Amino acid sequence: MRAMLCTEWGGPETLKLETIEPKRPGEGQIRIAIKAAGLNFADTLMIAGKYQDRPDFPFSPGLEAAGEVIECGPGVSGLAPGTRVMAMLGHGGFAEEAITTPERVFAIPDAMPYEEAAGFPVAYGTSHVALRHRARLEADETLLVHGAAGGVGLTAVEIGTVMGATVIASASSPEKLALAKTYGARHGIDTSKEDIRERVLEITGKAGADVIYDPVGGDVFDTSLRCIAWEGRLLVIGFAAGRIPEAPANYLLLKNCSAVGVFWGAYMKRNPAVIRRSFDELLGWYAEGKLKPHVSETYGLADAAAAMKAMMARKTTGKIVVTMA
Repeated sequence: MRAMLCTEWGGPETLKLETIEPKRPGEGQIRIAIKAAGLNFADTLMIAGKYQDRPDFPFSPGLEAAGEVIECGPGVSGLAPGTRVMAMLGHGGFAEEAITTPERVFAIPDAMPYEEAAGFPVAYGTSHVALRHRARLEADETLLVHGAAGGVGLTAVEIGTVMGATVIASASSPEKLALAKTYGARHGIDTSKEDIRERVLEITGKAGADVIYDPVGGDVFDTSLRCIAWEGRLLVIGFAAGRIPEAPANYLLLKNCSAVGVFWGAYMKRNPAVIRRSFDELLGWYAEGKLKPHVSETYGLADAAAAMKAMMARKTTGKIVVTMA
């Protein structure tokens, strides 16, 4: 089978497309024929050796994928060859096959294209757990989403809208804000020319945002603390800006607000029931037509490095997907 391999820490240019021998599933494992894999910012960190998990060389990046179960090892029940699934692999998605365990896969609706399913788990899973489980977002609250046209940000806009919140989107261009508004954002803040704090206070009548979804970090995090509502929750999703910020404790005290961490991937090990409940609701919403994943670009497996470079340039919207073509 073909696989895009990381054999040394570095950038996308260090990846190598190679043909390797496929593995057979062992006890309690399944083998999936991968049709498409979702690309995430974490993949770029992983191949650089800067992610929480550092797999042994050689490995394929690709935290998430979609495809078809082709073989089940001894002791596997509830799945059978031919089942269409999406999978949370951790790594290994940039390959034509992968070995994983049943608790990491979820059957997908028959009408769900593999390209949409491939980019579904991380972005939708992160945003849903953040808003439903960590922030306890209520229907009458205001939600501010930073990076609102990006892979996770756009799903936060969409999920927040489904949950009944008033969504304010912040993004770096009018085009990105226009996309966020098609996914339910009521208000937009163009960060290239508008002050986030001033606009949020203007929109909310000086009350501030009840929940703030921040995958950016850096200066955006600092500004968020200055426009958060009383008893607000600032969700720490990631640090796309590069700088890991710090929260002054006096801000948290004076506004009775919270900085809330969201390490979605850790739930698979620590409390998988949270993931299971999350996907039950998400896939139910998808089947009802409430969610429409935005796949902005697709690349073939041989062009996976180019896909990563496009993501790192921060010029894309929604999800980038790598197909096995």
